[in-house]
Amino acid sequence: MNKTIRAAIERHALDEYPRECCGLVIRENRRQVYVPCRNTATTPSEHFRLAPEDYAAAEDRGAVLAVVHSHPDYPATPSEADRVACEASGLPWHIVEVRKDDDQQLVVGELTTTVPEGYQAPLVGRPFHHGVLDCLTLVQDFYQREMGIQLPQYEREDDWWNKGQNLYLDLYEGAGFYQVNDLRHGDLILMQIRSPVPNHGAVYLADGILKSEPEHYPAPGSILHHMYGRDSRRDVYGGQWAEYTRMVLRHRDAK
Repeated sequence: MNKTIRAAIERHALDEYPRECCGLVIRENRRQVYVPCRNTATTPSEHFRLAPEDYAAAEDRGAVLAVVHSHPDYPATPSEADRVACEASGLPWHIVEVRKDDDQQLVVGELTTTVPEGYQAPLVGRPFHHGVLDCLTLVQDFYQREMGIQLPQYEREDDWWNKGQNLYLDLYEGAGFYQVNDLRHGDLILMQIRSPVPNHGAVYLADGILKSEPEHYPAPGSILHHMYGRDSRRDVYGGQWAEYTRMVLRHRDAK
């Protein structure tokens, strides 16, 4: 990274504080350029969502080389969500720290770079970050790691269930699922939790064992799920989870 690009990133990070800034490094006319983008996250001081239109516009100008964002009042160490999203992007990620010094003046701290290296978030104990590490991502990762089934990826905005959208019911057939009346290992349970539509997915674990994470004790009759704002976990299925249930789905390729 040359000094000009680093200076542009630092200016953007300072200008956006206390919001996370985000942008892209591109190659335009055989030189590298930093392109500031809009952060459209619902909680921009804690997360970033780079506007898709800005990404497309940057691609029109040249090849995208890296993703950039800031960590206001937080070290430039990549979070779990950063590492997962970096893998998904296939690009290096540059992260810059912005904070107030002892005199309450804004200063730029460390800038770090993380690159794709095959990292996978654990199924149990991953933190929540909507659109990156949430209940749908957990379902997708379970099916890929435990059942060898690759589910489609879907763009989604936070709080979609209160914005007139019905993603689970609209998309499940196209993703290869069909409705069933019994319950088997690996089935997808759709729940409706404080929402006008089903907004939570959980995977049923008949034997309670995760082949890809054998260090966990068996938890027969449990669900693997990721509640909003909490770490992913297993819970015994029944009680409130059964009351929340609206539908049980099975994938056509499940054995």
